[in-house]
Amino acid sequence: MYAPSVTLPSILLMPVADSAPKPAPADGVDFDQLVEDYYQNLYKFGYSLAKNEADATDLTQQTFYRFATKGHQLKDLSKVKTWLFTTLYREFLGITRRNKRFTHVELESAGADLPKISPGISRQLDGNSAVEALGQLEERYRAPLTLFYLEDLSYKEIAEALDIPIGTVMSRLSRGKEQLRSILTESTPS
Repeated sequence: MYAPSVTLPSILLMPVADSAPKPAPADGVDFDQLVEDYYQNLYKFGYSLAKNEADATDLTQQTFYRFATKGHQLKDLSKVKTWLFTTLYREFLGITRRNKRFTHVELESAGADLPKISPGISRQLDGNSAVEALGQLEERYRAPLTLFYLEDLSYKEIAEALDIPIGTVMSRLSRGKEQLRSILTESTPS
């Protein structure tokens, strides 16, 4: 495993423009000394989580950035090490959640997962016709589809918003998509 030297990362050495607000680390904390003391250990922890150098570096730098901007909120300076490691771990969890939700898939390998739509339909569809078709759905199907696709809510968030079980959300999404597909197919001339 590669561990960079304890020199300051270039992103932390970049000059800050006079018009930009200056970071306000915790009172009594020498930021340069803090980076020197914890950079390697935070990097190693980030590497153990992310399993690659670039992501470990990003996590470490993001952690120090957070400290530079929010470190003044830390009341007990004896807990700075814990704060840094917790912050790095939370950054990692946030990135992992985003990556699971928005996975990157090459188009060629996702062909089997794409919906089967004839070429004639895809050429004639536009946003207005999709919204119009959505308006023709029964309310119980329209609401979950709108929340899922247009508002980007998770199943759990939809269940809470509509006060229905998650299984019902999944069922209504599935049936709503079928109705929507049917409406779009019927309204499109072949």
